[in-house]
Formats: sequence, C-alpha cells, structure tokens
Amino acid sequence: CPVFPAPKSSSVAMPPPADIVKVAIEWPGAFPKLMEIDQKKPLSSIIKEVCDGWSLANHDQYALQHADSSNFYITEKNRNEIKNGAILRLTTSPAQNAQQLHERIQSSSMDAKLEALKDLANYSRDVTFAQEFINLDGISLLTQMVESGTERYQKLQKIMKPCFGDMLSFTLTAFVELMDHGIVSWDTFSVAFIKKIASYVNKFASDISILQRSLAILESMVLNSHDLYQKVAQEITIGQLIPHLQGTDQEIQTYTIAVINALFLKAPDDKRQHIAVEMPEPSCWKFLVRWHLFELIFLLQHVIRAQRDINNEMAHQLYVLQVLTFNLLEDRMMTKMDPQDQAQRDIIFELRRIAFDAESEPNNSSGNIEKRKSMYTRDYKKLGFINHVNPAMDFTQTPPGMLALDNMLYFAKHHQDAYIRIVLENSSREDKHECPFGRSSIELTKMLCEILKVGELPSETCNDFHPMFFTHDRSFEEFFCICIQLLNKTWKEMRATSEDFNKARKRLGRDLQSRMLKQGLKEQIMRALTTKPSSLDQFKSKLQNLSYTEILKIRQSERMNQEDFQSRPILELKEKIQPEILELIKQQRLNRLVEGTCFRKLNSRRRQDKFWYCRLSPNHKVLHYGDLEESPQGEVPHDSLQDKLPVADIKAVVTGKDCPHMKEKGALKQNKEVLELAFSILYDSSGQLNFIAPDKHEYCVWTDGLNALLGKDMLSDLTRNDLDTLLSMEIKLRLLDLENIQIPDAPPPIPKEPSNYDFVYDCN
Repeated sequence: CPVFPAPKSSSVAMPPPADIVKVAIEWPGAFPKLMEIDQKKPLSSIIKEVCDGWSLANHDQYALQHADSSNFYITEKNRNEIKNGAILRLTTSPAQNAQQLHERIQSSSMDAKLEALKDLANYSRDVTFAQEFINLDGISLLTQMVESGTERYQKLQKIMKPCFGDMLSFTLTAFVELMDHGIVSWDTFSVAFIKKIASYVNKFASDISILQRSLAILESMVLNSHDLYQKVAQEITIGQLIPHLQGTDQEIQTYTIAVINALFLKAPDDKRQHIAVEMPEPSCWKFLVRWHLFELIFLLQHVIRAQRDINNEMAHQLYVLQVLTFNLLEDRMMTKMDPQDQAQRDIIFELRRIAFDAESEPNNSSGNIEKRKSMYTRDYKKLGFINHVNPAMDFTQTPPGMLALDNMLYFAKHHQDAYIRIVLENSSREDKHECPFGRSSIELTKMLCEILKVGELPSETCNDFHPMFFTHDRSFEEFFCICIQLLNKTWKEMRATSEDFNKARKRLGRDLQSRMLKQGLKEQIMRALTTKPSSLDQFKSKLQNLSYTEILKIRQSERMNQEDFQSRPILELKEKIQPEILELIKQQRLNRLVEGTCFRKLNSRRRQDKFWYCRLSPNHKVLHYGDLEESPQGEVPHDSLQDKLPVADIKAVVTGKDCPHMKEKGALKQNKEVLELAFSILYDSSGQLNFIAPDKHEYCVWTDGLNALLGKDMLSDLTRNDLDTLLSMEIKLRLLDLENIQIPDAPPPIPKEPSNYDFVYDCN
C-alpha cells in the first residue's frame, strides 16, 4: 500500500485568533517585553498585567501609547487600531501627564518652563491628553500666559531673545493644537488676548514660527466666531498683512492670504468693500480699498511668478481670494438701474458723448429740445440699446444689472478707440444692427458672471485659480474688454464662414442667431481659460488662435471621434463587446484603488495640511488606511497604514447628502462642490469611513471601484464616458480592415527580383 503524504493543513501553523495581537512594549530602563494582547479584555486589565511584569504599583496611573512619532494614547475607542508587530510604550496616564505639565509650565525656572511648553506642544496633538489638560482649565492658563504671563520676561527679551521666542512659539503651538480638537468654543476669549495675538503679527514678523501660529489663530477666530470676527477686524488691517507677502516663505504667504480670505468671507455684505480700512470716513473707503487691492495684486504677482512650485494649499487660498474678489461685483450685478437717478443716467450720456463726440448742447428752446430728443434717440439706437427712448430700462434685469453699464463705461474710457470702432461698425452696417454694442455688452456681462461664478461661495477643495486675474486690479473689467472685442470679431467670422448661421439669421430670427453666437463665444473663452494663461495679454493671444473657423474644425473633429453608428449590425456588435469593455473598466478602477489615494482632512482650519491615505489590498479583500504626516510623493506601502477594513464588512456606499459627515450641522458649509465630492463607506451597525475626494475624477474612480467590489453597477459619468470612448474605438478597430478596402479575387503578383542585392536594411 503506497504511503500517502500527510495533508498540507497539518504541516501549516494555524493563524492566531483575530482578537489576539502580538506587540512589543517598552519601559524606560528595561528590556522591551513581547506579549500577546487579548482585545476582548478590558484595557485596564492589560495595563495591570504589564505593570505587574515590571513590579509597578498603582497601575491606574499608567497608560499605553504608540511608540512612534505620534505618541498617541491607546484608549478603548482606538485600541482596535493596534496591529500585529506594533511597538507600544508604557507611560504615565493622560490625567497624570496633564497634571504634571500643568504644574511644570508654571515653573519659575525659564529652562524648566521652556522644556514643559515644548512637551505640551507635542502632547496636545493627542485628543485624549487634550481633553484631560482642558479639564484642568489649561486653555485659560495658556491665554493668561499670552496676555500677561509673558510680560514678566519682556525685560529679559534682549538678552534671552532665542529663549523667549521659543517659549512663545511653543505656547502658541500648544494653544492651536488644543483648539483644533473642537472641545472649547472660540467665543470664550477676551479682547486682551486678541490684541496680544494681533500685535504678534507685527511685532514678530522676523520670527517665522510665532508669526505662523499667530496668523493661524486669527484665521480660526474669524472663521469660527462672528463676535471674534468683529474684534479681529478692529485689530488687524489688510495694510498690516500685506508686508508678509513680500518675504520668500511660502507658508507664511499662505497663512497671510488665508487670514485675508477669512476676513473677506465673514465680513457683512455692506462691509466687504471696505474691509480693514483704517479711515473712518466712508467716502474715502472705496479709494483706499482700490489702493490696497492694487498693492495686493502687485505682491501676489511676486508670489505666483516666483521660481518655485505653488503648493496645493497656496493654490487653494489664491482660488478663494479670486472668488471672493469677484464676489465684490455681486452687489452691482444684482442692482437694477433707477431710471430716475440722474447720476446713473449721466453714465449713459457719457457713453453717447464718447462714441459720437457731440460738439455742443443745443439751446433750451422748445424746438431744440425736440431736436435733441430725436438726436439722442438716434444715437441710442446706434449704441445698440433696446429701448431707444429711455436706455435705462435695458439695465433693470438682474443679473447683470448695473455691472453691465459699469463694464461699458470702463471700456469706453480705457479702450476708447476700440469702443468707438465697435459702435461705429455696428451702427453703419446694412444688417440693421444685428450685433448691437449695448445688447451684446449686457449679455456678455451675464455670461462672464456665469463663467466666473460671481456670487457663489468658494469650494473647500478647489485649487483652480487663474494667474491672469492677479495681474490687474480691474481684472474683471479688462476681461470684459477683451471679450467684447472677441464677440465683435466672432460675429463677423460667423457671418462670413457659417452657412448654418446665415440660414438661421434669415429664417429663424434673432434669438437663434444670438444663441449660436453665445455658444461659439463661450466655447472660445472656456477653451482659452483652460490653458491657464499667465497674463491678460496671453489670454488675448490664445483667443486670437481660437478663431471661429478653428472652433468649427475642433467641433468637426470631436463629432468624428464621437460618431455613433446606429445600424442594427453595429448595435448588435456593441451589445456583444460591451461586457468586455465594462470588465476592462472595472479592472482599471480596482487597480487604481490598489494604488491608493491621498485624501485631505478638512476641518474648521482647512489650511492645516493633514492627510490620510486609503488603498485596496492586491487581493481586493481589505481596505488599508491611516493618517500621514504630509502628502506622499509616491505610493504608500500597506504596512505603513495602521487601520484596515475587510471588504466583506462593507454594508453600503453612500454619496452626497446621504453621507454622515454631510448631515452634521454646518458640515463644511454644505458647499455644493464638497457635496459632489463626498462619499462614505458604511460597515457594521454604526461604523463609517468618510471621504472627500480631491477632485471629480478621483470621486468617480473610488465610487465605481467600491461599487464594483460590492457587485453593483458602476454608474459614474466617468464610466459612461470611458465606455463610450472604448466602445467607439473597439468598433472602429474591428471594422478597420473592411472600411473602404476592396478585396481582390486573385492574390497580388509577386514583384520581380532586384537587379542586385548590394544594400543593407537597418531594422533599427
């Protein structure tokens, strides 16, 4: 009887129970211990067992913490994050540690105080320690030290300047970390504390760490408390913040722009035009804001054009500033013109005067009054207004309201030759003013407001700023001036090149031709903006290369690429190969999940660069995730991600408003863009893993991949686009050999042999 080998299972060690974790535990002055932790046991029992091993009494005064750079305490809430092979440290309990540090930071010794504040700044990142320290009224102690405690050392500052700077820096760092946990309300701080922090912005401009923390505190105060916004706005001005943009430290520049953005964002609507202006007379405010804005734009050019890459946070803050600056136009955009307001009517008179240069006003006789009315009506018709008798009625629709009239006046005054040329060209055409300047300007202003989303709040995640808008303090008006000239040029090109347009003009009237013009113009502007021109002149140059003829060629090319064959054999072929294409897309999505993605943690102080990473295991069975100190440059290995979630435990994937973190009160301002990027994984009875994707592409990749893991359909826009593209390509490839090729009945003749073979063919 042959001897059969033993079953493989008998020679393989059984895996340890899921509740047992093997770790190493350190204690100062002793060799580390290797032990198995039973996760079913109470944490206090495990700590007692460890203490008994080293003959330590009073085990309730000890705790376990991670021995990595985080030094975070292990609690009943986070103990499941302990992984096999982890290194832990036995240390004093959070309550004991907080009590000791609370006493040490009040030491009369400068060196002892400095060391204690350094430790406090480090420990305050841990929410468990933070809660214990706050329970000891630690926040009040720190604020008292900032308000008055540091004054006792002012006399020593000259001889001990490095020590004083470090001590204040650690104090502010600890304060920022403690407040970042959201345990204490920002409304509890005094005016004296705010004044002190604001003074640091000016006093410690050369000390980067103090300046950075001070700016971070001011931003958080403004964003988290309406009352504190008013107090901060009284203490800090744009004029005081602008000098910090002149340095070379990008982080300080980012914090500075963040404070400016916070002040703009929280300012009441009637104050935004005048924010942080030091003159009490309202009549001077507009001039001073314009002066500050010009200086700010000048310095931001220095920031943007510096010989270095702009990091994501700086890009986000520039985007926010761009949005808030354009939102200053919202008031004019939503203001109707008052036909009885003489000052507003004078603007229309000025447009007429510049265009037609009336030599003198007629006398006030009754005959001359009638003559003047007739002349004005004729000129207003040439200017392209709908209401020739009272053009003010053209500006009663909002949007664009008075903003359109502002743009027209700016164009007439600052680009006078171009203005006169466009008006005269359109008033002398034989086509009865089909591209009138007045109506075109109103529609164009409305379109530009839609493109730039004037009046909408900035997104929490968007980094899409346009450098060209930071090259001029009247960038929107200059943008309009370039586009109104483009509109006139496009109109002429459309009439000259488009047969369809001429047919629409003759048969279907003004509305359709106007729609065709707007579509063509908007496409030109959007395509030019996507290239991110660095200046308005470069934007103008891009538009020159995007003539209407070029747009038609691009459209034709795109139509050919998106051609959809509707014949029955082609539809049957599509239906046959579609499952293969969907499987290909599914594999691509899962491969992307295996690579992983870095997600940003968003909180009340978005500027904080806190990241976490999530990726799928190669066998598609486990999601690995964990916090990161900084944004990774490449792929993050699985073993560096401490947490994991088995795919089998996932119950559902929800998106948008259905996400738990989007249902919280005031969560991320319920911003439309954030809602479109939010998704959550629900597991167990109440477990959840919340995501906010970096962009729409990553959102589609992750929601598709997660749905694929759960055996559900991939329904994103990206999947639909990929499916259409790949199906079209596959269909064309399969039909390529049959397209316009006549298959001969007989094989082609063999060519004659060459006269000689004195040649070499290089395969390379």
